[in-house]
Amino acid sequence: MLNILLIDDHAVVRSGMKLILDEAFSPVEFGEAADSVQALTKLRQQKWDLVLLDISLPDASGVQVLKKIQIHDPMLPVLVLSNYPESQYAVRLLRAGAAGYLSKDSDEDEIIKAVRQACNGRKYISDAVAELLACQLKRPEIASENRHEMLSNREYEIFLELAEGNRVTDIADKLSISSKTVSTHRARIFQKMNFPNNAGLVIYASENSLRG
Repeated sequence: MLNILLIDDHAVVRSGMKLILDEAFSPVEFGEAADSVQALTKLRQQKWDLVLLDISLPDASGVQVLKKIQIHDPMLPVLVLSNYPESQYAVRLLRAGAAGYLSKDSDEDEIIKAVRQACNGRKYISDAVAELLACQLKRPEIASENRHEMLSNREYEIFLELAEGNRVTDIADKLSISSKTVSTHRARIFQKMNFPNNAGLVIYASENSLRG
């Protein structure tokens, strides 16, 4: 039996994934979580073969949850689900240890293929992600042209929040860190990306279709 934990705050998404995977991999036992707290509780309660993780949860980012899952069980494969384009998160999350990156619009065959490869201990690389990786290998300077690629995962999270116009205190509450820490990261972001203030950052995020 395959044990799969579905972490997504939309019940419709979880139900759809259950229908697809139950038909392809039966027998399957599913666990469901709508936020990071429920997810970590489920992880402690039993052993899982695979996690399908939404990149955007109401109480935490997928990057944060991915890190916590890896601390709990470094060998547990995690496939990330997202509505965001591959160019925004895919390579960053694969580097962070994800087993693959799937668009929520992926067809059933692609989802099944990704789950099969992840359960067999392999990374799932879609055609779109493979193209991104190939471009970076052929032209390493591409990463430097995209200033947000210079940011650490935490800085990138805060960058996206700032780009949405969120206040330092609100960002601190959402990420469960201090306002001072957010301010320190903000200063580093401005320095690395050469922005004098939030206005330039917001324009850059809009021009590059980057959003939280």
